[in-house]
Amino acid sequence: MAQTTAAVRAEKPKRQKPPKYSGMSRALVRRETMWAYLFLLPSLIFFVAFVVLPMFICVFYSFCEYGLGGIKGFAGFDNYIKLFKDPTFHKGFLNTLLIVVVAVPSVTAFSLWVSSAIYKMHAVPRSFFRCVFYLPVVSGSVAITVVWKWILNPYYGILNQVTGNVGFDWLGNSKTAIWFIILILFTTSIGQPIVLYVAALGNVDQSLVEAAQVDGATKLQVFWKIKWPQIMSTTLYILVITTINSFQCFALIQLLTRGGPNNATMTIMYQVYDTAYRLNDLGYANAIGVVLAIIIAIFSALQFKLAKTD
Repeated sequence: MAQTTAAVRAEKPKRQKPPKYSGMSRALVRRETMWAYLFLLPSLIFFVAFVVLPMFICVFYSFCEYGLGGIKGFAGFDNYIKLFKDPTFHKGFLNTLLIVVVAVPSVTAFSLWVSSAIYKMHAVPRSFFRCVFYLPVVSGSVAITVVWKWILNPYYGILNQVTGNVGFDWLGNSKTAIWFIILILFTTSIGQPIVLYVAALGNVDQSLVEAAQVDGATKLQVFWKIKWPQIMSTTLYILVITTINSFQCFALIQLLTRGGPNNATMTIMYQVYDTAYRLNDLGYANAIGVVLAIIIAIFSALQFKLAKTD
């Protein structure tokens, strides 16, 4: 019996590994790989020249005493030590954090609510609403900011005319200025998320939705158990992009308040510009930029972690 078992084991064919190149010769694979990299080379050169290299240059300059006249010397960590002691940076960080904490959830929630209301409509009204909400994105932040500047004008702005507060400067008041910055950022940020959510909700597997409805699931249960997991990747993309845009809020500040009044609307991004071009301290401005990049990376990593996705 033992000999029979040993013979069966000996006769069992060995499992062969599948061919590595599925019938393609090594030379063909190398040739196709070479051509693929050649086609990618222009984009790779552009990425290295205008993204990777400037990042390393920025980090290098952050350790230097550097102005418009050139490098004056090596500063070591002095710029970073100065940054963490700078009350203007502290105020800018708190304002930026407030913008991110308020704008990102509100933009995401509002976009999802609007998209849930219009994605089931017929093609014509759905396209109309998508165009209406996407119009601020196409118009550009500068054009939208100019319109809001006219609306908020203390004397002939439509807001003061309607509310009867002629002469009150909403952007000149330290208590209201930052909230109007958030409001304007909100109006310019909802267009793209709405378009993305409409597309994502349209791709939800309707057979699962119908099966859940047959089983007696409520609308909230259908959304939370069926639709939400299928649009999670879109939500994560919207969260990351909106967070980055909120951290990099600059055009609104530059055109409306220039960081005032009394640094009430100062943000980290605007301080980078102000430090570099008004104070002529490029080394310190680069240090602020490096810290801003690290903060954005941390927030993005946390969002990926909380979303439990790669």
